[in-house]
Amino acid sequence: MVAVVLIILWALGFFVYSTGNIIHILLVIAVIAILLRLIKGKDL
Repeated sequence: MVAVVLIILWALGFFVYSTGNIIHILLVIAVIAILLRLIKGKDL
């Protein structure tokens, strides 16, 4: 659930602010969260 929220925030931020490292850091965090969730196989 957290990963989905982070991806949505990244997408919104990407279209509103086309530059900035913080947005891409959020994307990386979201991808890591999704991978961890898939590896653990647990639904929150």
